[in-house]
Amino acid sequence: MTYAADTPPASAAAPTADSATDEALGALLTLPKPEVAAGVIEGALAQHWGLAGKMQPLAGERDLNFCLTTAAGTKYLVKLTHPAESPAMTEFQTGAMVHVADRDPSLPVPRVIRPADGALWVALPEGRLRVFTWLEGEPMSSGPRSDAQARASGEMLARLTRALRDYSHPAADHVLLWDIRQTPRLLPLLPSIADETLRSGAGAFVARFTTGITPRLADLPWQVCHSDLNPHNLLVDPAQPDQITGLIDFGDMVYTPRICDLGVAAAYQIDPARPLERLSEFVAGYTSVLPLTAPELDLLFDMITARMITTLSITSWRAARYPENAPYILRNAPSARAGLAAFRAIGADAATRAFHLAATGA
Repeated sequence: MTYAADTPPASAAAPTADSATDEALGALLTLPKPEVAAGVIEGALAQHWGLAGKMQPLAGERDLNFCLTTAAGTKYLVKLTHPAESPAMTEFQTGAMVHVADRDPSLPVPRVIRPADGALWVALPEGRLRVFTWLEGEPMSSGPRSDAQARASGEMLARLTRALRDYSHPAADHVLLWDIRQTPRLLPLLPSIADETLRSGAGAFVARFTTGITPRLADLPWQVCHSDLNPHNLLVDPAQPDQITGLIDFGDMVYTPRICDLGVAAAYQIDPARPLERLSEFVAGYTSVLPLTAPELDLLFDMITARMITTLSITSWRAARYPENAPYILRNAPSARAGLAAFRAIGADAATRAFHLAATGA
C-alpha cells in the first residue's frame, strides 16, 4: 500500500491553515456539488438508455442524484458523479456493486443498468452518468429503531463485507477522510467544532489514536469495505422496520481494516438510553455471519469513537463552508454527540467486555 506524504519537502512553503484543511479533506469534500443545465441529464438518459420520465432530485453530499419515474411507473436511481472524481474511482465503486451482486445475489444492493453500449456509465462534460435499479423502502433513520433491527443490520453488513472480501481494484487504496483509519488527519478540522468540551475531547482522542491505535491496525484483517453503512444508507420496510430492504451509497468505499467498517456502522446503532444492549445485538448479528478476531473486538470501542469524532469534525467544517447544504451535511451530527456522551458514561472496558460476549453469542 502507498500513502501520501504527511510532511512536505524541506524546500516547500509552509501550508496555511486553509490549505492544510483542504489537503486533509481532498477535492471531493472541498468542492461544491456540480451544476448541470436543465435537460442535459434527461437528454443523455433518452439517448443512451432509452429512458424518460419525471426526475425528482435526491439529497447527496457531492454527487447529483435523482429518482427517475417512467410513464409505466418504473423507478430508477440516476447518479451524476462529481467531475472531480477520477474515472478509476467511479470504476472501483461501480465494479464493486457488480461484484457483490455476483457473490451474493440476494443482497439488496442496487444493480447497475448499463447503457446501450454495455459500459458502466456515460461520460458527460459535467461528470459520469450512471443508472441503477431503484430499491423500495424508507431510510432507517426516518422510522422506529429496535434491537431486532440492529441485529438484522449487523447480519446484512457482514454479508456485504463477506461478498467484498475477494474484490480488488487499483483505486481501492485511496485516502478518504471518512475512512476512520485516517483519524490522525482530522487535526486541521478540529477548530470547526464549536463546543469547547467536544473540541478538547476530540483533540485528545486524535492524539491517542495517532500514537496508540494506528500502529495496531497493520496486523488486522484488511479488505475493500463499504465504510458508510449509516441509517440513511440502510432501507427498511415501513410496515416491518426490522426487515432490511436495501443497502445503498457505495461512494465511500475504501481498502481499510475490516474493523473500521464495523466501527462506522456501529456508531449509528447506539441507543443512548441503553447503548450496550443495542450495540451488542448489532455485534451479535455481524459475528453470526462473519466472526471477528479478538484484537478486532479489542479495538471496536475506539473505532466507534473515531467515527463519531470524524462525523463531528468533517460535518462542522463542511456545514460552515456550504451553508446551503448544511441540513444534509449535519444530519448525523446529533446522533454522534449523543453517542459520545453515552460512551463516556460506559467506558472502554465495560463496552469491550460486552462486545466479546456478544461475539460468542452470550
